[in-house]
Amino acid sequence: MGARQALIDATTSYLRTHPEELVRVFRNAIGLRFGVPIASLRFLAGQGGEGGPKDIEIDPDPPGIRVAATLGLMGTTVRAVTSIFIERIKLSAEELRVEVRLEGTTLRVLGDAESPVAALIKSGALDLTKSGNLAAHLPKLNRLLGESTGNRLVIDLMKHPKIGKNKAVRRLLGLVSSVVTVHGVESDDGHLDVLLRAFPRGVGGAVRAVRDHLFTDGPTWIRGMLPGRGGEARSGY
Repeated sequence: MGARQALIDATTSYLRTHPEELVRVFRNAIGLRFGVPIASLRFLAGQGGEGGPKDIEIDPDPPGIRVAATLGLMGTTVRAVTSIFIERIKLSAEELRVEVRLEGTTLRVLGDAESPVAALIKSGALDLTKSGNLAAHLPKLNRLLGESTGNRLVIDLMKHPKIGKNKAVRRLLGLVSSVVTVHGVESDDGHLDVLLRAFPRGVGGAVRAVRDHLFTDGPTWIRGMLPGRGGEARSGY
């Protein structure tokens, strides 16, 4: 509850000092864009728990963002810097995948570590053009990775049990993705913008998704509202 209230307070404070954000929100809504201030990403990054990256810095690097953080890499504390470009987001009831490209990655060993990883970094023998492969060794993230190679990461959020094994969440994803889907992600000097596309499978596809996810496979009380299903719903009483 404390973290949620802190987020609400920070958002309220930000809007008070940046009232132009409200105008931007309405303008973006008309153009099917959703903008996130990079300042809010910095705030959220600072709310991470124990064991995660530390001293996180986030700055725009259009069309992506530049991220720096202190983290543990196979037992060695390093300062990592990379530019992140989101190339594709696949959203449906069956998949929730984010494809990311990493560029300009650098690693600097902190302290006097003498591990094999530290030796590789200091000698310059570590191939940082394949930084996507290195991410497979990061705690928590490696459990969500798909077929990541080279400098590309595929983050498969359906591998997270709270998403992939939650029927309500998957039903919601199916409904939302039939009405609007993510077309792209890009940044400017102060925002990370999500570009949306309406009715990716046409209006007919949206109608079928509502029927399948909300009525046919939805909660009992909603299914009972379908023509011909009212008597069936009442028969259980």
